[in-house]
Amino acid sequence: MPAGEPAATLRLARELISRRSVTPEDGGCQELLAERLARLGFAIEPVRGGEVSNLWARRGGARPLLCFVGHTDVVPTGPVEKWHSDPFVPTERDGKLFGRGAADMKTSIAAFVVAVEGFLARHASPRGSIALLITSDEEGPAVDGTSKVIELLKSRGERIDYCLVGEPTCVSRLGDTIKNGRRGSLSGTLRVRGVQGHVAYPHLAKNPVHLAMPALAELAATEWDRGNEYFPPTTWQISNIHGGTGATNVIPGEVEILFNFRFSTASSPEGLKARVGSILDRYGLDYELDWSLSGTPYLTPRGKLVETLSAAIRDVTGATPEVSTTGGTSDGRFVAELCPEVVEFGPVNASIHKLDEHVDLGAIESLREIYQGLLGRLLAS
Repeated sequence: MPAGEPAATLRLARELISRRSVTPEDGGCQELLAERLARLGFAIEPVRGGEVSNLWARRGGARPLLCFVGHTDVVPTGPVEKWHSDPFVPTERDGKLFGRGAADMKTSIAAFVVAVEGFLARHASPRGSIALLITSDEEGPAVDGTSKVIELLKSRGERIDYCLVGEPTCVSRLGDTIKNGRRGSLSGTLRVRGVQGHVAYPHLAKNPVHLAMPALAELAATEWDRGNEYFPPTTWQISNIHGGTGATNVIPGEVEILFNFRFSTASSPEGLKARVGSILDRYGLDYELDWSLSGTPYLTPRGKLVETLSAAIRDVTGATPEVSTTGGTSDGRFVAELCPEVVEFGPVNASIHKLDEHVDLGAIESLREIYQGLLGRLLAS
């Protein structure tokens, strides 16, 4: 069956799901994709980073450049015996395709490729260029993945004009949600020191848990910003507290608090760090604080890409998508460093990272049609 006809996307999605690619493994997915893209005239460039496989494939040198971004790695399956079918044997039942990566995000990658095949069959000489950036390090540390390819492109002076990340963004049905940005993630490890001692002699000790509590209460109650048109207010949350020796009669000598900011473009990492430090200092704590910035926020305001993708979605589904910045981080944050317009759109996300991950069979070709419609609206000559 020629590419672009019904079931072509399903076939490729099944092939990808059947490859065991638990992060950072790729399982041969990118080799399969590269072979298909090479037949379409794409220049294929593998980019290795440690144990991570990355693929940069580009067809054409003209602008605008539309880039599809995705990841072939998947999260671990969890207890296989609790799945209703083998997570690496794509299985169709009850109108759904089951398998690890079905929703996050091998179906999106299959739809990318088949959409490009269908588009080029009708427009052999588009008025711009097409690229795919695929990594096997999105579900892991994300250190040697998309960011490595972006660094390479920066060093060569290459730019991307439009980027679509195939993350599963929809809530209830295909087409209901586009992500036009993501919040940043800033984590802190706070160690407050006291003096260890016997609980029966508290005057001979200093309990760091007690000392830290007023400061933690103020941090939890602080309004960091009020968000903006696109983002909710920045949030601060404690994720872990560790202290004590395990005995009930020992005052600990140190307490460790792990916390995280999910912050919008209304705040900066530097500003948040300074405000936390000023609060801690006000309570006279003896502390150490280590920071880890895993992602800065990015935002694509309503404009050419958001409106064009919305129109392509309406053409296929009849739905007008909500534009949202909710959720965790994504590789869109790396691409935004050299691309002014980055959006995310993919299948319903209700089953991602769960047992029996799945995607609706009826949505698979619709997703391909939307991606192909975006190509046509942006690049058809």
